[in-house]
Order: sequence, then C-alpha cells, then structure tokens
Amino acid sequence: MANNSSVQRTAPIAIAPKPPRRDPTPQRQDSLNKFEIGPASVQTGASVESYSLGGSASAPCQACRFSGIKCVVSDDEDDCAACQANGSECSFLSSSLASPQSRKRKINGVPTREVSFSKRSSANISTRKPGNSSLSSTAASSFLEDMANVGGPTMLKRTLGMQNDRFSQYIGLTTDFEPSLINLSTFDPHDESLLARGTLRKVSDNDTFLMLPDSSTPGYDHITEDSDAIEAVVSPHGRKLIDLYFRIVHPAFPIIQKHVFLEKYERSHREFSPPILAAVYILAINWWEHSPELSRLPRPNVEELERLIRSTLGDALNRPKLSTIQAGLLLSQRPDGDQWAPTAQLVAIGQELGLHLDCSNWKIPPWEKGLRRRLAWALYIQDKWGALVHGRPSHIFLSNWGVQALATNDFPDVEWDESDTNEKQDIEKGRLLFTRFVQLTEILAEILETFYALSSTQTITDAGAQGTQLVLSLAKPIQLKLKEWYSGLPSVIRLESCSMTSYSPASPPTTNRLSSIGYLHLGYFAAEITLHRIIIRSLASNSSAVDPYVQQICRSAAKARLISAMDFVNRLTPSHLRAFWVFASKTNFALIGTFGSLLWATSPGREEADWYRRRLGEYRWTLSVSSKPGQSRGLTRFAMTMLDISTGLLKKLPEKPSLSRSGSMADVSAASAPPSFPGSFSAGGSLMGQFSSIHSADVSSVQSPLSEDSSSDDEMEDSYTTPI
Repeated sequence: MANNSSVQRTAPIAIAPKPPRRDPTPQRQDSLNKFEIGPASVQTGASVESYSLGGSASAPCQACRFSGIKCVVSDDEDDCAACQANGSECSFLSSSLASPQSRKRKINGVPTREVSFSKRSSANISTRKPGNSSLSSTAASSFLEDMANVGGPTMLKRTLGMQNDRFSQYIGLTTDFEPSLINLSTFDPHDESLLARGTLRKVSDNDTFLMLPDSSTPGYDHITEDSDAIEAVVSPHGRKLIDLYFRIVHPAFPIIQKHVFLEKYERSHREFSPPILAAVYILAINWWEHSPELSRLPRPNVEELERLIRSTLGDALNRPKLSTIQAGLLLSQRPDGDQWAPTAQLVAIGQELGLHLDCSNWKIPPWEKGLRRRLAWALYIQDKWGALVHGRPSHIFLSNWGVQALATNDFPDVEWDESDTNEKQDIEKGRLLFTRFVQLTEILAEILETFYALSSTQTITDAGAQGTQLVLSLAKPIQLKLKEWYSGLPSVIRLESCSMTSYSPASPPTTNRLSSIGYLHLGYFAAEITLHRIIIRSLASNSSAVDPYVQQICRSAAKARLISAMDFVNRLTPSHLRAFWVFASKTNFALIGTFGSLLWATSPGREEADWYRRRLGEYRWTLSVSSKPGQSRGLTRFAMTMLDISTGLLKKLPEKPSLSRSGSMADVSAASAPPSFPGSFSAGGSLMGQFSSIHSADVSSVQSPLSEDSSSDDEMEDSYTTPI
C-alpha cells in the first residue's frame, strides 16, 4: 500500500447524512474539476420528455419519473414519500434547466437519449442505489440503476477509478487492514465508510478500496497549468490530432471511451488528466502527414510534449486512476516508446487499481466494468509481449489474474457515425482484432512460461539427452492451440481483406482505410518463431542424441515458418504499413531475421547455410523497400539494424562442410499433403507425425538486388504453403 504520510487525517463524521435538496449549480472550470474518462450524460426519452423541464418546483423527482408513480413531497420534508420508502436519494430537476439537445443511443441494450451538457448547464442529478426494496417494478429498478451509473461529470462520483477528486487503492488480504474488521465497519448506502485514514469503498463482499483525496498529492496544485501547457504545444491543431487518433489508433486499440473524450474536449481540455491528453497528442503526431490540413504545416514540438508527459505522468502516479493506465499504455505504443521498467510500473499501478481482479459483480457502473476489462487485457498484452521482446520475466501470473474474457458488451454500444459505414466497419473490425490479439497473447504467455521461465529452462537442461524429446512433447499441445486460433480467425481480419488491389500509387489509401491487421498476423508469426526457436536450440545442443530423421523433420518445419513469415512481410501493402502497430511489432519484424540467422548458424552443411544467407539478404531488401515515411520507417529500420548485427556475427562462423543434396537438412522433402492450416503440426499422435505434414510452395520468386544466382536456390527450395 502506498505511503499515506502526506494524507491529511480527517475527523470522523456521521455516515450517510440526509442530503439537502439543492438546485443545480453551474460547473466550475478550475483545477477541482478534473474528470477522468467516463460515459456521456444521458437522459430518458419519452418518459422524461412528457414532463416540462421548465415547470414549477413541484415537478416530480427523477426516480418517480422512471417508475411512473406520483411524486408526493410534504412541506416539511426534503425527500418525496416514494424515495423515503425505498431508501433512495431524492433529486429534482431545476426549473431553470434548459432542455438539451439529445441523440438516440443505447445503454446496455436499452434505447435512451444521450445528452451533452455544456459547462454552464450541467445538471446536478444523482440517484442512489436502492436498498433491498425496489421501485414499482424490477425493470424500473434496473433502469434506475443504469441511469445512476451513467451520466455527466457529477455522476462520476459513482465510479471507482475515475472520480474527479479522489483516487482508489485496493486493500489486499495481507495489509494492515484486516478484512474481518473492515466488515464490521458501518457503510452508508453508497457503500462507503469514513475513517480517519481515508474512506473505505466496498465494491463486493470480498473487495474493498481505500479512497483518498487528490488534493493531498504532489503536483495537484498545477494540474490546470500542465493541461494548458500541453494544449499550447499543439494549438490550434488539438482537435485535428484527436480526430487522427480516433481514426487510426483507436479502432485497433480501443482503450478510451470515444464519445466521452470528444464531448469533454468540446467543453474544455482542462477536464482531462494532463498525461492522457498529452499521450493522445504525442501518438497521433506519428500520422501528422496523413492529415491534408496538417501535412502542409510544421509539426508541434514533440520534445516539449515528451517533457511534459514525463513530468505530469510522474505526478499522476501519486494519485493513479484509470486514465493513468491509459496514458502509460498509449505512451508505450510509440515507435521508440517501449521500455521494460515503465511496463513494470504500469502493472503495479494496475494492481493498485484492482485491474487484475474480476469486477463482474462489483458495485460499479456497467460501462466501467467493460472499460476495466479492456484496460486489464491491454495491460496483459503490454506485459507479455514486453517480456518477449525484452527477454525479461513477466509480472503477471495466472495464479493472480481473475479478469474475465472480453465480451461484446465490454465495448460501447455505438462508437461511430451511423451514416458512415466505413467508420462502423473499422470499429467493428478493430474490436475483433483486439480481442483476437488478447487470445494470441494468452498462447504466447503459455509458450514463455513453458519454455523460457528459469525453472523451465533448468528442467530442459536437466533432461540431458532427452531434452529434445521433452521439448517436442511440450510443444505439441501449444502448437495445436496456435492452429485452432488461426483457423478461427474471421475473414474480415485475414490479410486477404485488405489486398494489393485496394492500393495503387496513383490513388494512395486514405487515412480512414488504413488497416492494422498486420500487427495481429505478425504477432502470430512471432509466437510460432518463439516456439520453434527453443526446438532448434534443443536440436543443436543434443545433435548427437537425436535421430537424424527427427532433426530433418524439425528443421523442415522451422524452414516453413521462416518462409511463410518472410512471405507475409513481402505481401504487406502501404495500407498495412502506415497503420497502427502495437509496440512489440518492430521487434517482431526483427525476430524473423533472428530466426533465419539461427537456422543459418545451425545448418549442418554449406549449401543449407548459403540458402539461408541468400534468403536473409532478400528479407533485408523487403524491409528496405517497406521503409516509407510514417510509423513503418521505425518498424523496418529497427529490424534491418538487428539483421545486420546478427548476420555480421555469423561471418565469424567456422566454414561448414559441403554436403550432398540428400544430406542437407533443409532439403529433406516433407509429405506431399499440405497442413489444414498454416504453421501447424499434424494431429498425429507421435512426435514424428506432428512435423510430417509440412507441405512446400515456392514463395521466393521475387529476387532482391542482393540475391545471388537463383539457379542454386532452386535446388535448395522446397515448396511451402504460406499461412495467409
């Protein structure tokens, strides 16, 4: 638990005092009104519109409106009779509240009208969760709960991780708070109990948080100044950058509530926590050239934005909220933004906020549950792929991970202009992409745990001559999972859905038609390569103890993966390369070259080694022609640099012996029947059978300028089925 020495102790007050009836007051625009990302304000349709919002003070309260009962208030009472009976907080609409313009929207499948309150007409409406009793019906009670959970800035009080003046700390089972004593505390109808140390917030029978004031944390006094400084760097292009972000990044990485973000920005940039605002700007600037209006203008000072986000994110870590995780994740997606230490810090902050827990039954708004799941899995992606590309132990373990799988209702019901079919398709495809990448990451996590954890590597080493047999037996079920994952990919996120025919040099793709499906497929190849790397290493260290035929089959399978991965990169179009790629992608491009270098280094003969050398030369050429302005330049340049390093080291290898064609591992013909799906082992029961279905197809018909005479290549090549 964080050190709370700076937190001012507050004298106990009475729990759940009777709230006075107040008219709504104009929303202040100052440092006290920093709202995290939450839902848009909403109001009901016909049932609300049937009453005059400009009526007298005797207008019914919100609860009575929704339940359809008569609202009776005596002169000496602040609450109406129905709210008193149900234990609900009674709230009234001010007669001065103007009727806002609304648009149709769905909340959890219920048609409503979304209302965008301006800063000067924000309704001070709140509805407390009913106790054991309900209103006139179960449906009315459920709808009231939704309305209490979804609303404008004042309704963020009902959230856990996005309150405007407090932050939360999860209370674990071994802290100085004893769970049995917490349960003895008296909680008000808002599930809160005020203590001298802070406010306890109970979200379920087993989970409790400590709520602490933002005002007691370092940097709180200059939040407004920080927001203004960030906006000044990009002014007057802030809105155009935000549009770029939601057009290019957001569909493939949906960790922000789009409509809420836009509505808040229309009111004021000061409503955001400074780091999240800066993170959106700094990531969107990568596509500066993709905006016709911005491409002719000089870019904002990125170095100054980086300085501001470092300082403001450091301050935000003292009062972490969900927006802190969002900012950190977005910052890590920059081409040069990924580092391992910040990832560890983000995981720790996520645990502080309880993102590792199952929030399904928590007493928080339904939309916050969905946002928490999306953020939790984005954090999971960051940790697992970070562990892969940095070669570090993961920070997230299955034994302490209770997050449920993503479902359709974890995403906003509507997040696109209903008249724009392209935008709708991009958003829906992006959700599939994100969900499938989460599933792939779970398989990657199993690969890392099974083969690359310290205990696992020691087990394989201790197996001695049986190490390869052990590796192959452990690899088979994981390979079958990869096969099943790939076979289940919907057609809209296969590479064919954005083919070469959709692009011509005379008519370059527009920004809204960029496709981020490349990072999903590249991740698949990286997972396959990570699995086969351990097999090839095992063969090299136990070559004398492994049957030559087993070695031939394993190396043929590895060669198939390498050729397929190189073919995938060769087939990428500008629509793919200029789109958003997750942070691990630049290393995943490099891993293809690293895998080829490993196969080159472990080749038993000169002919096979020369074949890999030529193919790596062609791969470098493919990377070089893919290096275009935009994010793809950083992706491919890094891969080229790493390829040059690895091939440079290979020049120091001793001269390999010349073998006949039949003696070269890469030339052993596999069975003629192609696998059902790319990169898969056969479903046979034996270890030999799992490699025997590799079929080949020539995918190297395009020769690079670095390639030597291809006549010798024809003797070396088998014909490999590509996975796309």
